[in-house]
Amino acid sequence: MNKKKVITFISLIVVTLCAIAGCSFFSPTIEQTNKPIASQSAVPSVKQENVQLTISAAASLKEALGEITPIYSKAKTNVVIRNNFGSSGDLQQQIINGAPVDVFISAAAKQMDELQKKDLIVADTRRDLLSNRLVLIIPADKGDAKELKDLTSVSIERIAIGDPRSVPVGQYAEQALTKRALLEDVRSKFVLGNNVRQVLQFVESGNAQAGIVYATDAKNSNKVKVVEIIDAKLHKPIVYPIAVLQKSANQPSSKSYLEFLSSEPAKTIFEKYGFSTL
Repeated sequence: MNKKKVITFISLIVVTLCAIAGCSFFSPTIEQTNKPIASQSAVPSVKQENVQLTISAAASLKEALGEITPIYSKAKTNVVIRNNFGSSGDLQQQIINGAPVDVFISAAAKQMDELQKKDLIVADTRRDLLSNRLVLIIPADKGDAKELKDLTSVSIERIAIGDPRSVPVGQYAEQALTKRALLEDVRSKFVLGNNVRQVLQFVESGNAQAGIVYATDAKNSNKVKVVEIIDAKLHKPIVYPIAVLQKSANQPSSKSYLEFLSSEPAKTIFEKYGFSTL
């Protein structure tokens, strides 16, 4: 057997033995790349789960949140915001009755207090977000009232206020009229709205000759004019508390949204619509 044949024979024996023993002729780098890597499980996934948040908010926040929502959704592309506007009292009852709400923003402390007593909110997320002012309005093209005491005049037959049983702006209105000793003289003239926007519409349409609403609502209408900014000492402070609900299925995202509403970009928008930020 010549030298070349001997080398070939030895090579065949080596290959055969390696195949039996499980040897590899691949470089460590290539082998590491092709086999499953246990450490890959430690790398966080970039895919984010889509989340929908339901925000129940006082009707007076409609325009401000309408502008804030798309800004937040652009920053958090996996989060869809669904806004549900109404009177704070009605929204409170919806939550008590089991409505699937993630975040609640009330136009008064009373409604949030009731939910907290029932342990329906995450208490450490509660904070006062905004404040507002109460104003007396009349139709822009006509009207005799210039201040609260004018509401007793025989020429004023209909006064629009929020239903005090469920609408905070109506509760504040009653408090102010009581402090001015006017409530019993004007009660028979009341036209009750289901929320502050309905009160505004009554005055805009002329179905009421005067009304009491938030300054922010009057600011958004060219069909009414403000004749008196009601002294804040005549009613309880107008604050808008916010909190995450205990039954929220998305509490981390809800808390993130709550924090965003306290950020400078959100504050700028709230102030644009006439709110004071806290």
